[in-house]
Amino acid sequence: MANFDSNSVTYLKQQEAAEIDETLMGPLGFSVDQLMELAGLSVATSIYEVYKPGEYSRVLTVCGPGNNGGDGLVAARHLHHFGYKPFVCYPKRTPKPLYAGLVTQLEALSIPFLSVEDLPSDFSNNFDILVDAMFGFSFHGSPRPPFDDLIQRLVSLRNNHNQIGQKRPVIVSVDIPSGWHVEEGDVDGTGIKPDMLISLTAPKFCAKKFGGAHHFLGGRFVPPAIAEKYKLILPPYPGTSMCVRIGKPPQIDISALRENYISPEFLEDQVEADPFNQFRKWFDDALAAGLKEPNAMGLSTVGKDGKPSSRIVLLKGFDKDGFVWFTNYESQKGRALSENPHASLLFYWDGLNRQVRVEGYVQKVSDEESEQYFHSRPRGSQIGAIVSKQSTVVAGRNVLYDEYKELEQKYADGSVIPKPKIWGGYRLTPHLYEFWQGQKSRLHDRLRYVPHDIDGQKLWKIERLAP
Repeated sequence: MANFDSNSVTYLKQQEAAEIDETLMGPLGFSVDQLMELAGLSVATSIYEVYKPGEYSRVLTVCGPGNNGGDGLVAARHLHHFGYKPFVCYPKRTPKPLYAGLVTQLEALSIPFLSVEDLPSDFSNNFDILVDAMFGFSFHGSPRPPFDDLIQRLVSLRNNHNQIGQKRPVIVSVDIPSGWHVEEGDVDGTGIKPDMLISLTAPKFCAKKFGGAHHFLGGRFVPPAIAEKYKLILPPYPGTSMCVRIGKPPQIDISALRENYISPEFLEDQVEADPFNQFRKWFDDALAAGLKEPNAMGLSTVGKDGKPSSRIVLLKGFDKDGFVWFTNYESQKGRALSENPHASLLFYWDGLNRQVRVEGYVQKVSDEESEQYFHSRPRGSQIGAIVSKQSTVVAGRNVLYDEYKELEQKYADGSVIPKPKIWGGYRLTPHLYEFWQGQKSRLHDRLRYVPHDIDGQKLWKIERLAP
């Protein structure tokens, strides 16, 4: 997740924020439901960036009667699909079709709606995240019942837990911490002090007074015309992300970083007898989950000096004969494999809480197989393989770039680019597999497959290892 200097970003006054909304929903053709959907998605993705559902699963979203409350309703729907267990408190419902439709969508997902009277006396026993979606930048005056009491309960929650040192739910405010002045912030210092603030469209002036750990910007819909008119300096959104961090992330004690994995049990009577079939099943799961580069694997080698080295390479094929990747034979890993043809592969699929470790003997694939794969690559990658004398020292990037441009011109006529003799594939033939599934309290599942012969037939023995 990228971040952006908080001193560089533009902050909006209340009138400017209102004018931008009017322009978006007027001459620029946006509808309120479009903006609400994008805003709510931004809220949900911002929460997911910091508070993962494995540890912060129970989310109470307190929604006000206006657009800010609508953003909260949309966020609750997305949080459900992200793996959280959302609850909604929506005490002042509006009969408008847009809001009624959002309620229907949440009810169809069996998301509980809690009245103010149904809320527990101590939020910390029932919820991990409290989303404040009560009032936005258009709110004036003092909060009325029941919101005044709800705001005070959020304030008291933080104060009480500061005194007794217990873990408390984190507070996430949408666009404006409810009860704050849009421009002056928490004027008397007695308001909500959220842990996360998610500004929408652009931060409002009160965000300068935000002292929590996590400030994000969402609402990826600002067109150039508005940015130019209001001279907005906004952070670029990375990739396809719907949110971006403003300011530096807080300093974190590395020793305290941990994930309490929640996964289905991985039991001996449920796995495939052949580890290749089990690997294929898990690899297909990683593909179906849309994980980035599920074929990325750690390759560890040891040369004749006895020193191990590891790097990430890409799996380019696998079958019952083994796992195939391609590289420069004169690279560090190539030299190590020529001295010691034993290696280990490691696949890590974060989104599924899974790892697979494979050990085995490594051989070069045939020249025909290397030629076939080389010429299936994009022409730029073929040229790059010629340019890169992998693992050797180069004087600068310009050296690589100049040689690349020279070869690009040489083969601009579409002629065949010859595969370098020192470039090709390796195949690791497995003699051990280990499948790892993360579980709660570090009681992970580890199943190891080792070969053994029964009446001259090679079979695989499955052993459970202590985590």
